[in-house]
Amino acid sequence: MSRDVRRLAAEMLGSVPFAQTLGIEFVEVTVDEAGGPRVVVRLPDSAATRNHVGGPHAGALFTLGETASGAVVLAAFGQLFARAVPLAVRAEIDYRRLALGTVRATARLDRPAESVVAELDAGTRPEFPVRVEIGTEDGAVTTEMTVLWTLKPLATA
Repeated sequence: MSRDVRRLAAEMLGSVPFAQTLGIEFVEVTVDEAGGPRVVVRLPDSAATRNHVGGPHAGALFTLGETASGAVVLAAFGQLFARAVPLAVRAEIDYRRLALGTVRATARLDRPAESVVAELDAGTRPEFPVRVEIGTEDGAVTTEMTVLWTLKPLATA
């Protein structure tokens, strides 16, 4: 595990302990083709997270995707957290087909980070989507998710 992945994992798992409860693992933090952060997390196969048909429970898949999206927000905007708090506004998820075994979620910022920062600098509360693909370890996408995030400016004294 690279230093960047370890640092991001420690920050996420420290601030969102529920991800630890499910056993979510951080695999990769890179830069995507558009220049934004790309985060990959995985949920190991476990009887404790399976549903009645043997795949990961819908709630576990949602948590995996939301965790990946939050890690993208941390990677892209963590330097701004002294003046704004990140909050998930809403999420949409499409469970397309059953996943069996260990699953991975790959999340990417779906808007240039610079435009989000410019809105925050202008005194507004920016909203931005993070797209997540969830699937099997062999790369088959079984679930798609979009989490809409905001950076809520902190009150200044």
